[in-house]
Amino acid sequence: MTAFARCERRDGQGEWIWEIRSVNHRFLETSMRLPEELRMLESAVREKVGSRLSRGKVDCSLRYRPLQAVRQEIQLNLEMAREVVAATDRIAGLMGKGESPTVMQVLQWPGVVEQERPDLGPVAEAALVLLDETLTELSGSRLREGEKLAALILSRCALVRDQVAQAKERMPEVLEALRDRLRQRLSELREELDASRLEQEMLLLTQRLDVDEEMDRLTAHLDEIASVVSRDEPVGRRLDFLMQELNREANTLTSKSPDVKMTRCAVEMKVLIEQMREQVQNIE
Repeated sequence: MTAFARCERRDGQGEWIWEIRSVNHRFLETSMRLPEELRMLESAVREKVGSRLSRGKVDCSLRYRPLQAVRQEIQLNLEMAREVVAATDRIAGLMGKGESPTVMQVLQWPGVVEQERPDLGPVAEAALVLLDETLTELSGSRLREGEKLAALILSRCALVRDQVAQAKERMPEVLEALRDRLRQRLSELREELDASRLEQEMLLLTQRLDVDEEMDRLTAHLDEIASVVSRDEPVGRRLDFLMQELNREANTLTSKSPDVKMTRCAVEMKVLIEQMREQVQNIE
């Protein structure tokens, strides 16, 4: 489901900014951009996102800036420095040269200069706390969008119900018109009508054109949709299945329709179902 959230925090340690974007996706796919010094948070971020969201392509971005540069005291490994100088003196003696390494050359030797790594534990903990706040804001944004989508879907369901009611109301007229046309054609053939035979033919024709079951199933699916959208859980996949079922019944209604007005009802249903199906793709 499409949503965006942004949260900031500033204190004596520094400044954090989380931005999270989500779009619809069949599964949960999380990508992130973290500062180099906070790369160790990647697994924790995935775990937190997975605990709050079940579907969607989620992009998480963290920016961190210390308010003051962290002062790092230089520590010298004098024992290592002595070994480096002694080793270079021995090599120079073997080569018959009296050169000694410069101060900078000794300092650049790996292990001579040691720098304390700053403790990033409090920084990482603060980043995760702010992540929770950002995910809460994102969930609220997704919830508000979901409520709008639910209202849209329910309004389309009401319009489909209207079309079903019109089709049911129209069906007796359609069947009577078919009987009249059949009688007219038989009379044109100048053949004596067998009343029982005519009724049998009409019964078979009525059975072939009967759409009561389709309309009953349409109504049942619409009732189920109204129930599903009110649930406090991910319902996107179930709604997608129900859209397929609605479309199947509408297609059957179209194929059985013997009347222009009935066909129009079925086509209008399919248009409304397609509108709902497009929106369902954005629901978790």
